Amino acid sequence: QVQLVESGGGLVQPGGSLRLSCAASGTSVSGNYMGWYRQGPGKRELVASIGTGGLTNYADSVKGRFTISRDNAKNTVNLQMTSLKPEDTAVYYCSIPRYNSWGQGTQVTVSS
Repeated sequence: QVQLVESGGGLVQPGGSLRLSCAASGTSVSGNYMGWYRQGPGKRELVASIGTGGLTNYADSVKGRFTISRDNAKNTVNLQMTSLKPEDTAVYYCSIPRYNSWGQGTQVTVSS
């Protein structure tokens, strides 16, 4: 059974940084396309993704500020977020679409 657990969310001031982590079990992060999504007041959107070959993709709204990476030894996928803005406030989820697997989400709030 594939399980994903996110961590690292919290309250941060505008311009600050946070690092989210997604720990996977039941499968390897290196063998899967994985994505970080977020859901604010609107619909859930894809923020960043990483393929099995390491190819990354980002939403236009986060390009240059967010970085997705994979730690194969720890079996985690991370999202480094910098220069955070109030509009980044959302619940952040990681997912493996291949298994339709989602974590429980972690809240990120950007506010002064």
